[in-house]
Parts: sequence; C-alpha cells; structure tokens
Amino acid sequence: MMPDSFHIHIRAALDNLKLQAALDANTERRLGAYHKAFESLPESLDVMRKRAHAMRAGTIADLDRYLEEFITNAAANGLVVHRAANAAQAVEIVLDIARQNGAQVVAKSKTMVSEEIGLNHALESAGIRAVETDLGEYIVQLRGEPPAHIITPAVHLSRSQVGQTFNQKLGLPYTEDVADMTAAVRRILRQTFLTADIGVSGVNFGVAESGTLCIVTNEGNGRMVTTVPPVHIALMGIERLVPTLEDLALALALLPRAATGQKITVYTSLIHSPRQSDEPDGPRERHLVLVDNGRSAMRDSPLREALLCIRCGACLNACPVFREIGGHAYVDVNGKNSTYPGPIGSIVSPALFGQSEFGHLARASSLCGACKEVCPVDIDLPKLLLRVRAGGTRLDPKRAREKVPASVALGLRLYTWMATNPWRFAAAQKIAAVIGRLVSPASPWMRLPAFTGWGHSKDFPRPVQKTFRQRWKSGSVKPYPAEISAASENQTPRPRQGKNPEFRSQATPSMDLKARVERFSAELVALDGTVTLCSSEPAHSGDRRDLVDGVLSFLEKKEVHRIQSWAAESLPAGLLSAIQQAGILISHEPDAEAQAGLTGSLAAIAETGTLVLPSGSGRPLTASLLPEIHLAILHAEDIYENLAQVLSLDQVRSAASVALVTGPSRTSDIEMTLTLGVHGPREVHVFCIMKSG
Repeated sequence: MMPDSFHIHIRAALDNLKLQAALDANTERRLGAYHKAFESLPESLDVMRKRAHAMRAGTIADLDRYLEEFITNAAANGLVVHRAANAAQAVEIVLDIARQNGAQVVAKSKTMVSEEIGLNHALESAGIRAVETDLGEYIVQLRGEPPAHIITPAVHLSRSQVGQTFNQKLGLPYTEDVADMTAAVRRILRQTFLTADIGVSGVNFGVAESGTLCIVTNEGNGRMVTTVPPVHIALMGIERLVPTLEDLALALALLPRAATGQKITVYTSLIHSPRQSDEPDGPRERHLVLVDNGRSAMRDSPLREALLCIRCGACLNACPVFREIGGHAYVDVNGKNSTYPGPIGSIVSPALFGQSEFGHLARASSLCGACKEVCPVDIDLPKLLLRVRAGGTRLDPKRAREKVPASVALGLRLYTWMATNPWRFAAAQKIAAVIGRLVSPASPWMRLPAFTGWGHSKDFPRPVQKTFRQRWKSGSVKPYPAEISAASENQTPRPRQGKNPEFRSQATPSMDLKARVERFSAELVALDGTVTLCSSEPAHSGDRRDLVDGVLSFLEKKEVHRIQSWAAESLPAGLLSAIQQAGILISHEPDAEAQAGLTGSLAAIAETGTLVLPSGSGRPLTASLLPEIHLAILHAEDIYENLAQVLSLDQVRSAASVALVTGPSRTSDIEMTLTLGVHGPREVHVFCIMKSG
C-alpha cells in the first residue's frame, strides 16, 4: 500500500493546473528534442545503447579496480582525493576544507550528490553561505524548495511564479520577460562567482585511465565555479566512472542528446589538475570527494543495474506518471521529498535510502516500458521497478515470497489455474471485459472502492470490445510483411572501427578539409554562433577577408574598447599589436570589465561545431567565459571530424583543464524558453583562417 503522504502529494499535483501546464510543456519540448537529436547519430542508436550498456556494466562489475586506477591517476595529477562512506562523512570533509580556507561564501553548480547528502543545510548551519548558481537551482533555492527534476530543477514553475519570486526575494521589479529575468540573475550571481571562496561542482564522469573529471553544463556556471574561485571541490558518486577517454566520447554522444536534445552541451570541462604555476587562472586547490552512501551495498543487490544510470533525466520526461505528478510528489513515508524522482528515482531511492521509507515509489508506475525505451544506456527500468515492489532491495526470493499477503497469494494461485487453460482464460477475459466496462469512467459506476486506488489515484480504462485472439481470427491484425521480418532478422550491429569509437558508418568516408569547415560552420551557426572565413595574408581573397581587418572591424562595430585576451604567442602574429594600436585596452588576467574575450583554439570538432580551448601559460580560460562576447581564432586544418579524435590529442590529455565550447551559453529553465547569455557569453564568433591556395 502507498502511504497517505504519497496519496496527498499525488492528489495535490493532479489538482494543480499550473503544474499540469508546466509539465505538459516540458514533456512536449523534451521528447521532441530527444527524438530529433538522436536522428543525427552517425550510427544506430540501438547499437550505441547496447555498447554503452556493456561499457557501464563492465565498469560496475569491476568497480573496485577502476576506482583504484582512477584515484591513483587523479592524485598523481594533483587532485586531493577523499573517500566518504556515507553522507555525514562527505559533509564533514567539505566542512573541513571550508574551515581550512576560512570560507564564507560557497558557489555551487548543479550537483545531485550535494542534494543527496544535504550539503546546503550543513553549510548554512556552519555559518557558510551556499549559493546555487544554476538558474533553475537558484530559483528553487530562493523559494526554499528542492529541485523538481534532475535536469530542469524549476520545471514545475510558470514564468509568473518566477517573476513573483524574484520580486519578493530579490526586490526586482515584477516582470514575466524571461530574458530580463535571466539577465538579472546574471548580474546578481556575477559577484558571487568573483568573490566566492570555494566552488563546488558535481562530476558527470570520471575517467579511470587519466584521472579526468568531466563536467557538462549549458549556462556556464559549471565552468565558473571550477575556474574562478581559488578552491574547487568536486562531489562524485563512486559509480560515475568510465574506463577510458574513448569510452567518455561514447557517453558524451548519448548524455546530452538524452538529457536536453543537444548533440553536445555548450560547455564540456575536462579537468585534470589544479592551476599550474604559469597559468593566469584556475583554482590553486582541487579536491575530489568520492561518495559511497549506499552505492556499494546497492552494487551487491538485485538493483545493481540502476548504477549504470548517467543521470540524463530522459526516463522522467517519458514516464506518464511523472508527467502528471512532477518531481515533488515523490516523497517518503513521512512526506519528505526524494532526491531522485521519476522511474530511476523510484529504484535508486529505496536502494540507497531504505525500502521501508521509499519502496512505495515503485508503485507509481504503469510499467509501460517508456522509460526503458528512452534510456540511453538501456537499463531495464520496468524489471527493476518490479524488484523494488517485491522488496528486492535486500531480500532474497524466499523472504520476498514470505512477505506476500495471503489474499495476494490466493489470487495468484487462482490466476495460475485460470491462465494455464486456454478455455478458462478465454472465459475469464469475457467476464473481465464485462466487469471492466461497468466500472470504467464511461459507465455510471466510475469509482471502485477507495482501498483499491482505482478511480482515485489511478484511471480505470475502458476495456476493448474484442480480445487480441478474436481480432486475430477475424483478420483485423496483420503480421509483418515478409520483407520487413527478413530485414529485421538479418540486421546485425556494425562493429567498432579499431580501438576508438568514431561513431560513423564504415561506408562513410572521412571528411576532407573543405567538408570539415563547412560542417563546423553549419553546426555553430545553427547554435547562434557565427563563422568568418579569413586569410592570414593582408589582402582580400575571394570570400575571405584579412584576419586583422576582420577582427578590428568587428570590435569597432560592437563598440568594444576593452578585451581580455590570450597572450600574443598563442595568437596569430601581429593581431594583438594591431588591436592595441586601435586604442583598445587588453588584459591577460581575469577581467570582469572586459566587453569581449579573444582566444585562440587548439582544435575544433566538425560534427558539433565545438571549439577546444586548453588552459596553459598565456591562455586564461576566463577569456572565453567572463565577457559577453567571445571571439576565437581557429586554423581550418585544426578542425577534426569528431570528439573521439580530439580526445586522443596529447595536449587535451596533458592540459590542467580543457574547455569544449559549443556556441553561446544558454538555458531553458524558465518555462522551457530558450535564452542566450546566462553566465557565459551571449555571443560566440569564430574567425577561421584558411590557407591560401
């Protein structure tokens, strides 16, 4: 039985018209973007899902070895690694680091682990101000609410509710203009980023072979908290590992598509070490807190497959139950919100925090299988939900059978007797159809007794007029055509090409330089960036313009008089001196007053329109982050076809930190309204240098 607190929250959610409208809008946008994004995969989604499942399952099966390898490499890189067996230890580790650094303000990017361990409350109790910097997280923090969704924390709110919150909590003039609200948050949180003593982030993936921390974000706050404050603390569940950077490329091909319908997020940070002595920015300390908090026990339980989850939130968007009740309806027996809602939360919460407290959540499921269909790592969520219902978090099958009520056991025996004989089964179907039509919503008897739940918290659908057997015999059900069946039977997965998963069909040749430039340009323009083809020579060449002339004309048009830039040796010769001669102030240190940032680029990725920016001497990462405009210089021959190729570059593997930048920063946290320029630049312009000839 479900506890009363759960029923109360479900009924309140169903009666909340604003919530229903918000959830409908989220579902429509998210699922539409999901299907469109996966259409762009260069090979079969089913093949990639199975590959990802095998990779994640192998990692969890050999987790101890991968953890040891990851910790060894991360420590060798200069990260201070901490192990936390439970939430209390994790909180104490963070508090100790904060005390050692005299921290008063902590800037946080989105991290579900921090929600899981109750970090914000612990910091506030210790007199340390914790500020959520993700737009959605910031909104719900102002309202004193937990996140309502793994990916979109404020999915349950309308723009009018957000406007009222900003008016009441921040004293801002009331507005329902999403762009104005987003700009206001940018101004307010900018000072938090610049003055915070510690930045706290989550970790999307840890790479065992290199000790890399991978963090993905769209707004730029993830880069802010891992770049600007002097100390960075990363919170990571011990299961969030991939063995190699090649495996990371596979995971990053699936996660953004499933989560937000993007080929890749705006910012993907690859962090290896703290700031090096010759680097202009970055934290002087990086701490990694590896959190167990029940994961090891879960690994030894029948629910271990749920540890494969990459926290994309796709199952929430597809679930017909979540789409009606939202994340805040998922509560424990005492009415306290579950950190992880939806289908995956209905498995993870009982496994990590107790069957008796959260086991009832698994009953808020139709077992329709929609969650499994959209899972990018092919987790069999319906199977796991049934295991939770059977008490399968810790119980063996014998104990589970012992807990079945006598009435249920009798019913199962009767069903077995009926279902094992075709004549009895057919008769039972006819009787059930008659009864079903009497108690369905279309009949005068619209509700069954309250104790059943049907008609109260569950709809009782009107049964079909004819059974499947009757329709088959009448010829109304047609089998698949022979040619389709044969094609399905003969279809085999395409093999991986060599060691690296390059995500393209063997029949598709590598793109030549011209094709890579065209693909990169098209992808970036589709994401609201611009690409200008340039010549390094001081003369016009067809449709290309001189680089120096092009950059100066752009800065003049935008009325830019102050920029933050990479050092001259990291940019084309003569570019910075020409800018300086034009009377524009140039800073090579983090500059909050700079109107534009000028960077070079190590490489670019054609299939996603991504720039690759490594940290290093004379290469401040904040130049591509703090100003509202980002200008990047790219040599055409440095454009690679895909992410796997870029991750194999020595400079990517050795840099203290690497930022993969794909267009302007963006968010859809308020009513799913796309808004550019949250915490990172609102404009990205690439000047691509083509060789003459």
